[in-house]
Amino acid sequence: MAQPNIVNVTDIKGETRGYSITTTLTNTLVNSSGSNSVIKANTILISNIDSANAADISVSFYDNQTTDVYLARTVTVPAKSTLDLLNKPVYLEENDSFRMLASADSDLEAVISYEIITD
Repeated sequence: MAQPNIVNVTDIKGETRGYSITTTLTNTLVNSSGSNSVIKANTILISNIDSANAADISVSFYDNQTTDVYLARTVTVPAKSTLDLLNKPVYLEENDSFRMLASADSDLEAVISYEIITD
């Protein structure tokens, strides 16, 4: 797995994706762009769409599909509210991903805004 040179980039594409979060730890954003690309995740927003009940969220950085390192572990998101999870960018190299787990199905949704940077 090579680290791309992000000083002399050839292409930067902005993307935003939405996800429904379930009670199964699941890959969300995965860098499958190849060894000459890196994903710069700028924002992860977690919204609780339930009108009455809080729900817990766990979000991990899944390092090269081998090790979970948690950005948030069992953090409560109150009903009808949003949690801004990232305050600094996180880079995903080839095969890295974010994985998410909710305490209740159909209560939490995520929006991830990121850039695909290619050298």
